[in-house]
Amino acid sequence: MFDSVIIGGGPAAMSAALNLKIRNKNFIILAGGDKVTGLSKAPNVENYLGINNVSGQELLSVFDKHLKEMEIEKKKEMAYNILNMGDYFMINAGNNFYDAKTIIIATGKAKNKMIEGEEEYLGKGVGYCATCDGPLYRNKVVTIVSENEEGEEEVKFLSEICSKVYYLPLYETDFSCRGNLTVLEGKPISVIGNGNKVTSLSTSEGNIDTDAVFFIRNVLPVNQLLEGLELEDGSIKVDRTMATSVSGVYACGDCTGKPFQIAKAVGEGNIAALSVVKYLDKNAEVEL
Repeated sequence: MFDSVIIGGGPAAMSAALNLKIRNKNFIILAGGDKVTGLSKAPNVENYLGINNVSGQELLSVFDKHLKEMEIEKKKEMAYNILNMGDYFMINAGNNFYDAKTIIIATGKAKNKMIEGEEEYLGKGVGYCATCDGPLYRNKVVTIVSENEEGEEEVKFLSEICSKVYYLPLYETDFSCRGNLTVLEGKPISVIGNGNKVTSLSTSEGNIDTDAVFFIRNVLPVNQLLEGLELEDGSIKVDRTMATSVSGVYACGDCTGKPFQIAKAVGEGNIAALSVVKYLDKNAEVEL
């Protein structure tokens, strides 16, 4: 049982981790892939106090160095679902499950919106973790739409158990067709179904008959992460302590809305961590 699980790998998540470490709390960071944070693509950063005229990647390297010096490790695992168990939370990270007393969500802002039918058929053929749900479609036809290279590993897994796999990469790649795998071009438009389950995927290049569609995203839609999480203008609604609508769950950084600035993310990560400490200490007193 961890004191907290931090979901995300950007400045907000790293700031929260640093402050939890200083307060001797037991936690892990589920940071997802290396390319989750958009800061790595920034050519120049000029508005972060004390560090001027550096690229986003250089600034991230400074942050990562600080965490390594504090012996803080970021796990390259993505959280797909958080289950509220009442007095603790269970986090589904694909092949692994983690229990925690509190959660800090710092996933960043999803760049791409959900397509038509995606939310409607979630759990009816639409999923976000092929490793988790792929076996449900053994010997059937599945499609993977991926924003990054992680989708290629999912494709390899599904091609071993499914009769046919379609792969629609939304990034530049030389990944090629092989065996029962077909690589598609174009962009996804909508998920089509009969009301009970997925039947096809509409793309800019035509329709694909499929039993399931898995979306591999850089950032998972926050409304799919935890039931009961209140949103405001598409972002997680928080108060000044970074508390969300779910007791024991805090959020910080771009996922809480504008402005999308590094300084805001780092500051909110600090506040979220201190709020978690206060929450844990208060609950410990109640248990005594």
